[in-house]
Amino acid sequence: MIRKTFASLALGIAGFVLVAPAVHAETAKTGVTIQVSDDSQKTWNQALNVAKNMQSAYGKDKVDIEVVVFGMGAGMLKLESPLGNRIDEALDSGVKVLMCENTMKGQKLTKDDMQPKIGFVPSGAVEIVERQKQGWGTLRP
Repeated sequence: MIRKTFASLALGIAGFVLVAPAVHAETAKTGVTIQVSDDSQKTWNQALNVAKNMQSAYGKDKVDIEVVVFGMGAGMLKLESPLGNRIDEALDSGVKVLMCENTMKGQKLTKDDMQPKIGFVPSGAVEIVERQKQGWGTLRP
């Protein structure tokens, strides 16, 4: 009787250990970076559509999305950007839009030149690599 109880307990613990990581994986957030490094309005619209579609597919509360901008992509984050409204909509839905400060220095841009709600990172490329190290996926429309 004691052996049966011990065997049942051991199998129960083994079952929990095997199931626990799967349950954790289901509750963990998915992380996605979307790289935008060109000034094409078409590319920007596609990137913002991808962000919206990812939120629809996973649920806004189950996915972290960063649109990481560097190089020629900086132009669409300036104050006079024709996509300012779409960028604001993405930000309001929980998407982070992050501008590379290295690019800003190279293009002689200040934070006052940029959309007011965006965030900043020292290096867009480094941000993407660091997120990849954390298991995030990277998309480039």
